[in-house]
Amino acid sequence: MRRHLVRAALCRAACCPGKTELHRDILSRSTTFVEFEPQTRIEGEIQQMDAAYPVIEFWRVLRGEAPGRRDAREITLFDSVGFAIEDFAALRYVHGKLEGTDFFQPIDMLADPDDPRDLYGMLQRAAARAF
Repeated sequence: MRRHLVRAALCRAACCPGKTELHRDILSRSTTFVEFEPQTRIEGEIQQMDAAYPVIEFWRVLRGEAPGRRDAREITLFDSVGFAIEDFAALRYVHGKLEGTDFFQPIDMLADPDDPRDLYGMLQRAAARAF
């Protein structure tokens, strides 16, 4: 598997018809990978794009039937819409590829803020402790 694939990012979106979280310009500049195209066109970020907007099903990349990330400048988006077991499997796969490389940085994903209305401040304090 090419090194560039593991440098892509996962975006877990709203998963609801009529609701998106990313501006369409981000999608226009991205190569988009999906789990299951019919569902993603209804519930994912790509619902705001034209029907001809190109996507690549992630399983095709894993089987070597489609390219992953082609170069370091390419913006890649994984538009995940709710197959929890697939999300977990994809995250474990990417984690396994990254762990032990310069691209791996463990982060605390469970928020336990002193003030639940100040999540940004919680991140700033955590970043300050890291240095």
